[in-house]
Amino acid sequence: MPKKGRILSGHRPTGQLHLGHLEGTLRIWAELQDDYECFFEIADWHALTTAFDETEMLRENIEQVAIDWLAVGLDPQRSVLFVQSDVKEHAELHLLLSMVTPVTWLERCPTYKEQRDQIGEEKTAGYGFLGYPVLQAADIVIYKADTVPVGQDQLPHLELSREIARRFNNFYGDVFPEPQAMISEFSVVPGTDGRKMSKSYNNTLDLADTPEDIAEKVRKMFTDPAKVYRGDPGHPDECPVFVYHSMYNTERTEPIKAACESGDLGCVDCKAEATEKLLAALAPIMQRRGQLEADRDTVRDILTEGATQAREVAAQTMEEVRAAMKVSR
Repeated sequence: MPKKGRILSGHRPTGQLHLGHLEGTLRIWAELQDDYECFFEIADWHALTTAFDETEMLRENIEQVAIDWLAVGLDPQRSVLFVQSDVKEHAELHLLLSMVTPVTWLERCPTYKEQRDQIGEEKTAGYGFLGYPVLQAADIVIYKADTVPVGQDQLPHLELSREIARRFNNFYGDVFPEPQAMISEFSVVPGTDGRKMSKSYNNTLDLADTPEDIAEKVRKMFTDPAKVYRGDPGHPDECPVFVYHSMYNTERTEPIKAACESGDLGCVDCKAEATEKLLAALAPIMQRRGQLEADRDTVRDILTEGATQAREVAAQTMEEVRAAMKVSR
């Protein structure tokens, strides 16, 4: 069947993927594989923009991301899975695009100042951090991806990629399609402290966690601060544990909500049932993860084959780029 378009997306290997990644992106990516030609990159160069001095675990983190991807259903028979740095053409296109990208565009990037304030000058003073959007644009357009799944908050980043592609085309001819957004309402999964689940908050339920790890983390989760004793009326709409019920225990959501609001359901029992349903949902992923952990050679072979496929497409694009810019011999 003809595909609807070509997609490029990926994750940075900065640590373990977690439940937020699963519900926020991975399930959506897995569903897109039948309808789109998908390229998924493990963006290790992007990880270096703020973690350039923390590379000891980079190779392991890359393999862990690949294991998570495969465990949740990304299929190397239907998608191209690869490591960014294995396709050197990304670096060449990044360099060439940087020649036509005004610095003012990069400085106005919505998250540039915000992340500098959050992370600090020491980690964000390099060109790699400032030029992150140029490398991101290169990642997308080198595969001539016409579709990029994004949330509303990521639209400015994609628009910058579109502007860079448009500017290149204005100078050198129509080489790149302008990537269009596929607006996705990504699920926001609360972490163990009630904030959005994030590695930076250390509040995650990791896909690599054991059932015992998950149970212990949920047991210690923050709940409704106004519900001090079991008989106190609860406010489930303000409780992060109730979100897990709404995602993994849908047939019991309404009874649990009513029992919480009446004070009949205590937090200990609520957490225990949420844990049971969450672990049941994660069981196939955990089983597949265990198999992949025991067969790292297969994981590495998949990434090697994916890089070969990605390089074929990237090399063809770079031939067109060099010809358009008249820099080829």
